[in-house]
Amino acid sequence: MTIAICDDDEKDVDRLKVLIEKYDSEKRIGIAVESYNSGNALLKAIGEKVPDIIFLDINMEELDGLSLAGKIREQNDEVPIILVTAFINYALDGYKVRASRFLVKDDLDKTLPECMDDIYGQLQKKTKHVFFSCVEGEVDIKLSEIVFIEVMGHKSIIHLENHDYHMYESLDVLEEKLKAYGFLRVHQSYLVNIRHIRSINNYVLVLDTGEEMKVPKARYKQVKQERALYMGKTL
Repeated sequence: MTIAICDDDEKDVDRLKVLIEKYDSEKRIGIAVESYNSGNALLKAIGEKVPDIIFLDINMEELDGLSLAGKIREQNDEVPIILVTAFINYALDGYKVRASRFLVKDDLDKTLPECMDDIYGQLQKKTKHVFFSCVEGEVDIKLSEIVFIEVMGHKSIIHLENHDYHMYESLDVLEEKLKAYGFLRVHQSYLVNIRHIRSINNYVLVLDTGEEMKVPKARYKQVKQERALYMGKTL
């Protein structure tokens, strides 16, 4: 796992690096820490390879962390961004750039381990693979690549962005199997990967692949709440 730290204060970089390395020594994950003293240097590096997690100081002179986070989101919508600052009045702005966490520098000793536990757990779920017995054979599928699953006749169809798989498994069984990994039953016939939901309005759900599906009135409130809860955990 690679973690990038961007902060124009060398002492703060060193302190955060020490805390991350301490966490890694306890969890034995295998973390490589890369540090950058400017937002432009980080953007250049991301253009070549995106790190697994990014820590950004909000109060940088050349390019502040919030503006930098916005530029990163233009390139990558998935990488977890943790905003770090000495102040506590940026939470709403952090939400706008879909930050995963907001940490105050004075509390890092206490908050960083819990933050890392949560983010690392989310990354594991995104990269988890599951074997499915499909009509096409035994298939190993990365769960984050599943957009949605729908029932059609006696089959369930697993829709990836560029490919479909077919299987004789009920949606009830698949829902029970996948609900812990961010999958939500939005309709009697649809099980959706929450991370692929672009919007939910007026009883219509839109996926990031462009598909639209109606959400029944009886499920609508719950679907919106479940998505908001999920986004609150991962933003």
